Amino acid sequence: MAKVSSEAHAISSHVSPFIARSLIRVSVCLLLAGCAVGPDFKKPAAPDVSDYTSHPLSTTASSANVVGGEAQRFNKGGDIPGDWWALFHSRPLNALIEQSLVSNHDLKAAQAALAVARENTLAGRGAHYPSVTAGFSASRQQDPPGALAPVPSNNAFLYNLFTPQVSVSYAPDVFGLNRRTVESLKAQEQAVGYQMIAAQITLSANVVAAAVQQASLQAQIDATHRLIDINTHMLQILRYQHAKGYVGRLDVAAQESQLAQVAATLPTLVKQLDQQQHLLAILAGHFPGQAPAEKFELADLQLPRELPLSLPSQLVAQRPDVLQAEANMHAASAQIGVTTANRLPNIQLTANAGSTALAIGDVFKSGTGFWNLGAAVTAPIFQGGTLLHQQRAAKAAYVQAAEQYRSTVLTAFQNVADTLTALEQDAEGLKAAAAAADAAKVTLDLSQRQWKAGYASYLSLLSAEQADQQSQIALVQAQANRYADTAALFQALGGGWWHRAESGRADSIKADPNKADSTKAENEK
Repeated sequence: MAKVSSEAHAISSHVSPFIARSLIRVSVCLLLAGCAVGPDFKKPAAPDVSDYTSHPLSTTASSANVVGGEAQRFNKGGDIPGDWWALFHSRPLNALIEQSLVSNHDLKAAQAALAVARENTLAGRGAHYPSVTAGFSASRQQDPPGALAPVPSNNAFLYNLFTPQVSVSYAPDVFGLNRRTVESLKAQEQAVGYQMIAAQITLSANVVAAAVQQASLQAQIDATHRLIDINTHMLQILRYQHAKGYVGRLDVAAQESQLAQVAATLPTLVKQLDQQQHLLAILAGHFPGQAPAEKFELADLQLPRELPLSLPSQLVAQRPDVLQAEANMHAASAQIGVTTANRLPNIQLTANAGSTALAIGDVFKSGTGFWNLGAAVTAPIFQGGTLLHQQRAAKAAYVQAAEQYRSTVLTAFQNVADTLTALEQDAEGLKAAAAAADAAKVTLDLSQRQWKAGYASYLSLLSAEQADQQSQIALVQAQANRYADTAALFQALGGGWWHRAESGRADSIKADPNKADSTKAENEK
């Protein structure tokens, strides 16, 4: 290492200070005079919209004495917590989500993609600096004896030649080609970062939805088992009465059909429950046979009563898919500058310094050094229209990215509006389902009493059994809808990722959507 350093020092001593200063002065002048061609990206303005739906929402309906029947109030302008799932007050759910955020392989792939984009950005920044290379060549050669003039000054025809040298090349960014390229890479890195954040939010929302669905299916399966037991017992009674001649074969056949119908719903529910358990295992990074041991019940989940509702102007600054579309738009804008700069002259500055000697020991002696300093300008004259059409394609790509951004914004507003409407109707649906379940229960009780007393036919009792079964299933489904759509609202509003320190985002990604303007101004610089 010491020998290499001494050799480099000796080589650099052969470079004239005047030449070095001249190269620096020329580069600085070119940089000061340079400009970045192409448009400067400007952040799209926030939509001029005051509400998500045609009629403002404040509070949903409530259902007394029903799991998940609490009224929910929308806090307009409220902030979303980073661990919003904790509002359901379920420790098993919290643990499963945290495990999924650590072990999910799709999320790990998204994090690796962000690392790739970050390194590509850092690699692109290298174009701002001079390229320095060092080389050493050694050769032994023989000139023909009849040569007019042998190469060495000692007139030797057989000799060794040793040449160490350092080469420096630099392309001043006069028209901003490198700056626009790095700007595009930086925007692409931001887009990948927001894509990773979207994966985190989607993962946590999917875990909540799967847990709620698992609890709903388990409750439906338990109710179906009870109905099968009841219908089986009733069938035994009818068969006994038929053997004694008290009822006809029609009543027995009707009950057999009712029992078969109830039993037919059970395999489908069991299949769906197993699929949800497999899904929870996959989301947590495990194989389907390694499903988590947690068994969720709707009664163990607390429905959040206070729901933060971001302002429409804030939504575009916190939804990761909107921010990703904005970053794609920024990258497309920078590409216009790249294609424009490619049509302009390119300046290349070069410098070489070294020494050459016939003996390795004479390499660094006085009188063996050489240097050269050069500058070249190249300008495209005729490329068959390639550069022109590349520039036009970049402009069209920017229009495409801008339209995709607007479409993404509309979709984001649609997601929030749909979820708000769903929550409003879920509350009404649960209220109606609870009333229907109460009415069906009363009807069933009365029908059973009348049938036992001989005042009602068995067919009417079967109808009451069918109505009660449907009402219980509808009630459980309505309860699950409120929980699932509540999680969907947090996802639609951005998931509060800006409050999670472990989001794994790059330095280029905004830490707080409320600071979007200042961050964007820094990026434009």
